[in-house]
Amino acid sequence: MSTEPPPKGEDAPPEGPVRWGPLMSALRAVRRVVDLVLAALCIVVFTALVLIVSWQVFTREVLNFSAPWTEEAARYTFVVLALVAAAYVFSERGHIAVEMLVEKLPARGQLVMGLLIEAIVIFFTAFTFVWGGWRIALNAWNQHLSTLPITVGQVYLVMPVAGVLILFYSVYHVIGILSGAESATPEFDENAEAI
Repeated sequence: MSTEPPPKGEDAPPEGPVRWGPLMSALRAVRRVVDLVLAALCIVVFTALVLIVSWQVFTREVLNFSAPWTEEAARYTFVVLALVAAAYVFSERGHIAVEMLVEKLPARGQLVMGLLIEAIVIFFTAFTFVWGGWRIALNAWNQHLSTLPITVGQVYLVMPVAGVLILFYSVYHVIGILSGAESATPEFDENAEAI
């Protein structure tokens, strides 16, 4: 007989009955693929940022001539990394949350608060990231960067894309909460907090 503690998080068996099993299985499969793509994208963009900044320091300190494109490239690469990583964080409900008061509520109150919080995230993301990001990208579409062969609008397209990903994760969590596959409040993971 195994003495290992039961798994926690996504792979843990739910404490109560799970409704909509096939829907949750399909959404979980899609989420895994999106998670893998976002994780790989974060690694690639972070590596590009490190290489750009390293080249900038090398050319400035060793060659006494700073490559002119590196400052703009580093700035916009950081913007892309921040938005893609923010979307990835929503996969695990790792966004900033103060749960002290919510955890003192009865189970029904926690359920209502969990759904309310996700509804606020959905509204804010749809309005700010998707709609606002799309408008910003369109407004800046013809604004060329001085040292890079792309426009500001092309860079800002990452904002509505990140918004759509955050919306996907929020809807996933709402369905997970309603189906009983997820708890109403995010689970604390000591290992994730240490990273």
